[in-house]
Amino acid sequence: MEKKKQKTYTPKEALIKAAAYCAYQERTQQEVRTKLYSYGLEPDDVEELIIRLSQEKLIDEERYAGAYVRGKYSLKKWGRRKIMQGLKAKGISDYCIKQGMKEIDPEIYEQNLLHLLEKKNQTEKEKNPFTRRQKLSYYLLSKGYENDLVQDAMKGLES
Repeated sequence: MEKKKQKTYTPKEALIKAAAYCAYQERTQQEVRTKLYSYGLEPDDVEELIIRLSQEKLIDEERYAGAYVRGKYSLKKWGRRKIMQGLKAKGISDYCIKQGMKEIDPEIYEQNLLHLLEKKNQTEKEKNPFTRRQKLSYYLLSKGYENDLVQDAMKGLES
């Protein structure tokens, strides 16, 4: 079977395609860089286009971090630890991560934690109280919530 040859673009064409790619949704520099390399561009051209897209505010890592945090904590109900890991994995700078984490409202964050705990508690089939507590704790920790908040929520469940 013949492999389809990747079309190569001139830097000018690539800029137009990359601008559309960035306009569709927030992107990290690394995602755009990978996309530009897939267009068959030279490293110098790629870095030049990244700078240009950043200057035109099509790529903004701080804005990306804020959007990522809002989405993960409000829609997926992730905890801070999992969100930070996700941002680090995407190559976002510590400064941008810190700025993005400011999007988290502590009250809503705690409501999310309690909501997840209640929901999981209703569906958990384990009868042994010790094993049940452990499973609920593991679940919340895997969602990225901090240990002290999980323990406080578990104490609230017992009373």
